[in-house]
Amino acid sequence: MLVNTLKEILTRDLNKLKIEIESYQNDSAIWYVNKNITNSAGTLCLHLVGNLNTFIGAAYGNTGYVRNRDAEFSLRDVKRTELIAQIEAVIAVVDATFNLLSDEDLEKPALVAHFTEEKTTGFFFVHLTAHLSYHLGQVNYHRRLLDC
Repeated sequence: MLVNTLKEILTRDLNKLKIEIESYQNDSAIWYVNKNITNSAGTLCLHLVGNLNTFIGAAYGNTGYVRNRDAEFSLRDVKRTELIAQIEAVIAVVDATFNLLSDEDLEKPALVAHFTEEKTTGFFFVHLTAHLSYHLGQVNYHRRLLDC
């Protein structure tokens, strides 16, 4: 049950991220930063895609994805169509990976040592879901405040 719940929420929020990126009226605004807002919506999008491809796709789906975290924060002016394609691709990765998992798998120790103490896979996936939600909210505010 929790596997399906996590898959549904991750997919829902990734689709919301896609809608946010699609909703920008001005392509250049996707990359806007200022002294108080240092991560653009484009940067946050790349970061979320990299994060989920790494910690869900590579770690649990054996996709072979190799993360370039520095690029997530340094690339600029990636075309909107490319951002959307990356979101759609990570949705497919989430779907395929969660189809491999059972609720029993969520009780096992997380494959990724991301915390100071051992956590379960379920805990780690809830953490990743909250991380996506947090940054999705930032993208929403970025768009509403700065898409001029």
